[in-house]
Amino acid sequence: MSKQMFVLTSLLVAVSMILAGCGTPATSAPAAPAATAAPQVIVVTATPGPVTAPEGGEIAVIVKTGNSSFWQNVQTGAFAAQKELQAQTPKLSVTFLGAQSESNIDEEINIVESAIDRGVKAIVLAPSDVTALQPAVADAKKAGIPVIIVDSKLNGDPSQYTAFLATDNKAAGEACAKLMIDLLTKEGKTEGKIQVMSYVAGVGSEVGRVGGFNDYIKANSKFTLLATQYSNADMPTALNQTTNVLNANPDLIGIFGANEPTAIGMGTAIKNAKLGGKLVAIGFDGNSVLAGFVKDGTLQAIAVQSSFNMGYLGVKDAYDVAFAGKSVPAYVDTGFLMVTKDNIDSQDAKNVLY
Repeated sequence: MSKQMFVLTSLLVAVSMILAGCGTPATSAPAAPAATAAPQVIVVTATPGPVTAPEGGEIAVIVKTGNSSFWQNVQTGAFAAQKELQAQTPKLSVTFLGAQSESNIDEEINIVESAIDRGVKAIVLAPSDVTALQPAVADAKKAGIPVIIVDSKLNGDPSQYTAFLATDNKAAGEACAKLMIDLLTKEGKTEGKIQVMSYVAGVGSEVGRVGGFNDYIKANSKFTLLATQYSNADMPTALNQTTNVLNANPDLIGIFGANEPTAIGMGTAIKNAKLGGKLVAIGFDGNSVLAGFVKDGTLQAIAVQSSFNMGYLGVKDAYDVAFAGKSVPAYVDTGFLMVTKDNIDSQDAKNVLY
């Protein structure tokens, strides 16, 4: 029995030693998380490309309407900028939206609010109404979304948006008025009726452009300005209005069409009435129809903005602010060119006509 007890005791000792050995990993288990530290370091150091490269995101370009060659050329400029910038930020997305018409202000406001809701990185905005769009722009600022305004300067506090890019519309309107006076003076006319065919009353570009034209005529001539007509930037409306003006004023000596659809309607009415060259007619903007009117003498000139630059520089500035953290100029004059039959085939004209 003593031998059996000895063997049993020896076995119990051996088992207890084995159990003690198996318990060691259990007591050291909390140290396991430390072993995951190495993979975390590897992940950071193995990030492809530059560590500071900006991530993707959307720049929303929102214009007064998509139904115009002028705004479509803004789109062309915006997408050209996107193509360049995708070399730095491959996942960059530039979207382009506009209302059905320039007079549909509520639709544009809804488009802006939708862009804010989906968390775009930046907005490039051509406001159809320089007062009504103020709350939407303020909402964008509250959401931390920089806004670049193009074409029409927004009323109110300029700190609500980052930058303003546009033609100097007052200077362009004055240039159109000066040319009108010069051409009429060459014909020996120093008095007579001039008609302004405008688009949407109160829009920032209209206020500067038509205001500049009217003020210059009043200050520098004895010509009589008839009551301004507003087409709401609708070509058929401008056509009908101009036809009525021509019929009611057979002694009209000058006429100014202040934006693309208005000038096209105006030019079409002049052509239909076979009055090309019989009165001084100046338009604004530069699509192929208006260029054709200059070539055939229906219009004596068109003041052409660089709409491409509005889209291109607008997106570039939006990117610099939202993605690169850079500062941009508060105002950029995108320029205009007075195109006549004498220079319409020049390279300068080709650069702005669309």
